[in-house]
Amino acid sequence: MLKTISPLLTPDALHALASMGHGDDLAIVDANFPAAQVARQSGARLVQITGADAPAVLAALLPLFPLDTFVPQCAWTMQVVGDSRAVPPPVAEFRKLLHTAGEREPATLERFAFYEQAQRAFLILRSGEQRKYGNLILRKGVVSTD
Repeated sequence: MLKTISPLLTPDALHALASMGHGDDLAIVDANFPAAQVARQSGARLVQITGADAPAVLAALLPLFPLDTFVPQCAWTMQVVGDSRAVPPPVAEFRKLLHTAGEREPATLERFAFYEQAQRAFLILRSGEQRKYGNLILRKGVVSTD
C-alpha cells in the first residue's frame, strides 16, 4: 500500500501513467467503449479499472496527473449523438471535478472524432462506468520545479 494514492490506481495503471510523457493522451472510458479494440488497433496500453465509475477514476487520477497548459485544450468528452449540447451525468461530474481541481472545462468531440482521438492515446483506462457517455480524454502536461 502507498499513502495518499487511491487504491483504484493499480500498479499497472501507475506504471503506465509514469511512462507517459508531455503531450501524451490518456482516455478514461466507460464499459460500453470498445477499449480493447481501440487499444489493439492503436497499440495503446489498456488498463481495466472495473470497480469504479469513470468520475471516480478521474478523481483518483487528478492529484497525480498534470494537464497540459501549453495547448488551448487539454480535455475532451464525447458529444451525445443527436444532441451535441446535452450534458450526460458522467460529463457533468467530469466538469465539476476538473473545475474543483482548477482545470479548464473539457471541450466536446463528435462520437467518431472522439474515437479517432482515443486511437492516438498512450493509455486507455477502462472503468466500470455503465452510464452512457462516461468518456474523457486528457492530455498530459509537465511537472516543473521552477
